Amino acid sequence: MGRPPRHDADRLLDAAVSLAAESGPRGVTMAAVARAAGAPSGSVYHRFPDRAALLSALWLRTVTRFQDGFFAVVEAPPLEAAVATARHVIEWCRENPAEAKVLLAGPDAYGRADWPDAAREQLAKANAQVDEALTGLAERLGRSGMAGRSRVFLAVVDLPCAVVRRYLGRGEAVPALEVGTVTDAVRDLLAG
Repeated sequence: MGRPPRHDADRLLDAAVSLAAESGPRGVTMAAVARAAGAPSGSVYHRFPDRAALLSALWLRTVTRFQDGFFAVVEAPPLEAAVATARHVIEWCRENPAEAKVLLAGPDAYGRADWPDAAREQLAKANAQVDEALTGLAERLGRSGMAGRSRVFLAVVDLPCAVVRRYLGRGEAVPALEVGTVTDAVRDLLAG
């Protein structure tokens, strides 16, 4: 039986998240990840054959972690689900500010056009699942059509992301009071 790897993919991706939070996507290079993880560069190349594979893995792991919480709350009764979804955005970003910075940059900043086909397909599938869940939430809230769907997306995605961006963009932690501010705003936007 072989020994467990000292530099597994998660540890390397943890280093990549830290680099991305400090320096943005451009700071995430194979050599920088190896240095940050205290790993030989061969360990990085063993797990990720090139920078595009590394960046796609970084993005996909981050978005999957975020979406796990999203899918856990979006199927609740409609208004409760909308509030819980917006709350999830704020709370997850408060608890995971480095990963939140990755998500706020967007997949194009992480070279989506150069990702392996399987990674781009995985992202497209994940995005379609979120879109479907939010469209279903809009319908359950009685907000069908483009205008209703737009209002629900504004309330549960755009508004909380704007609040998070305001703080993380300045290098500040998202204050706990914003959880209440955002959930109150969601209720106001979707009332009636």
